[in-house]
Amino acid sequence: MAETTYSIGEGPATRVSLSLAEGTAEAIRARVGKREFSAFIAEAVERELRGQVLDEYLADYESRKGSVSEPVRQRARQVFDEVFAEEAEWPAAG
Repeated sequence: MAETTYSIGEGPATRVSLSLAEGTAEAIRARVGKREFSAFIAEAVERELRGQVLDEYLADYESRKGSVSEPVRQRARQVFDEVFAEEAEWPAAG
């Protein structure tokens, strides 16, 4: 049977073990409550992964075309967010 590949933020939930500093865990619980803890962590990780995907793209672009100014970098982030919000998905990490 073929293995299914999911994009960032897609697929069934899977249990993972996670270690956090107690202060961080307490701050999350205080902000979102115990029931939304996992959703908060998932959203934070997805944002980080999406940022890394964009950073990888920009690094590749710069290696081929030259450096990108900060205003252009910010515009690229905005465009990526808009495009993938319309598509309702982000590419798979990696």
